[in-house]
Amino acid sequence: MNVIPIDGNSLTLEQVRTVACDFVPVALTPDCIVKVKRCREYVEKVIEAGRTVYGLTTGFGKFSTIKIEPEHIDELQVNLIRSHATSVGEPYTREQTRAILLLRINVLAKGFSGIKPETLMRLAGMLNRGVHPCIPRRGSVGASGDLSPLSHLALVLIGEGEAEYQGQNMSGAEAMKAAGLDPVKLAAKEGLALNNGTQVMAGLGVLELLKAEDLCRYSDVIAALSIDALKGTPRAFDPLIHALRPHPGQIASAENIRNLLNGSELRETHRNCGNIQDAYSLRCTPQVHGAVRDALAYVRRVLEIEINSATDNPLIFPDEDKVISGGNFHGEPLALAMDMLAIALAELASISERRIEQILNPALNRELSPFLAHRPGLDSGFMIAHLTAASLVSENKVLAHPASVDSIPTSANQEDHVSMGSVSAIKLLQVVRNTQHVLAIEYLVACQALDQRGIPSSPALEYAKSLLRSKVPALCIDRILYPDINAAYDLLGMGDLLSNVARMVEIH
Repeated sequence: MNVIPIDGNSLTLEQVRTVACDFVPVALTPDCIVKVKRCREYVEKVIEAGRTVYGLTTGFGKFSTIKIEPEHIDELQVNLIRSHATSVGEPYTREQTRAILLLRINVLAKGFSGIKPETLMRLAGMLNRGVHPCIPRRGSVGASGDLSPLSHLALVLIGEGEAEYQGQNMSGAEAMKAAGLDPVKLAAKEGLALNNGTQVMAGLGVLELLKAEDLCRYSDVIAALSIDALKGTPRAFDPLIHALRPHPGQIASAENIRNLLNGSELRETHRNCGNIQDAYSLRCTPQVHGAVRDALAYVRRVLEIEINSATDNPLIFPDEDKVISGGNFHGEPLALAMDMLAIALAELASISERRIEQILNPALNRELSPFLAHRPGLDSGFMIAHLTAASLVSENKVLAHPASVDSIPTSANQEDHVSMGSVSAIKLLQVVRNTQHVLAIEYLVACQALDQRGIPSSPALEYAKSLLRSKVPALCIDRILYPDINAAYDLLGMGDLLSNVARMVEIH
């Protein structure tokens, strides 16, 4: 099995998913251990010199003016973790927890946090041996980072809290023992290094962004199915148009749709029908899908920087003989990015729902049977599946309201502006799933419409339809539809459709 090297500087988004979802192990590089050890030695010199340094020899937050005596410094770190572990609600999934744990390891590996090398190695051992802290979802305001949820992570490291190990929930102490790991005894600065940072919102953001990027590609395939099923004209996807408004996402989406429609026999049956332009939900697909793609590109850039950044406080610079208290823990870059991602995906679902309406509404499309019902009146066809899509789109509109525009001062107004970035990330989880369900419904509807046409589409789109038909038969008479929706949803969570279509036509 491959091993992902961890040095604090070169982790990729795809590696995060591999470690989180495929249980690929990690290995700390020798250079990172050297940097961590050197930084720790500097911390110990600062303490021996009796210097007053935030988080090392003082209390936290509003208590930063209170000096802590040397004999209580280690106790201070444990008290920090215990007192800050106040999150509530359902825990993050195993994959989400692994992403969070990996990112925390990567940040500490940069060598600016002042932890002991043994502490970092123990965290890596937890990840590799499958000790997954139970981290409740709600309780972070996104500055100073994800204090509360990261404290739940750190509890298990010190043999407290709760964890999942080999499918069983147990105490942190039991999980560590079962995995053959000894709990860590925290020393000065280590508690603050463990719970000060943005790794919860970043870990969620990475996993959801990668899903969203796949949904963008799926959306072009599914939109092409709908466009052909509606006998839409491909004139709107002519490269001459898009060259005059060269947003990268728009150009890529238009090219995808052109390539996917190329070779459609159904297109040839209406080439001279006189239809000059289609409804916006067809004609403007590249402009909308492309804008979503460009928004996702922005989010990717933010996350690529964030997962390799030092985000705790204070940061320690041995070469410069400085311990600097700053604000890298503030989640604003991620909060804005997660809100942007939710807004973008809400639009991807919104235009998908409009294409569903174009196919099902007999007032808009008189050539297909109303709601694609086999016996209209006796059968309802996909009438209520459209209601589900409309419901999900409406829910997305609520969830797309940006959490980042809110701030509630905390810690007696010491922390007087916070990002609410974890709220942005948690909302995003549902928006991604809602959008995937809406696209799944459009996938079902578009393929049913193509079946009614009875004339082959392009080879690439015929493959996309055949893949769905391998899981979901055509709707001849009414049946229970939620298993069909779930099957289409599952197909959009796999790579077969994209990988095999990409072998047939170029798709970005």
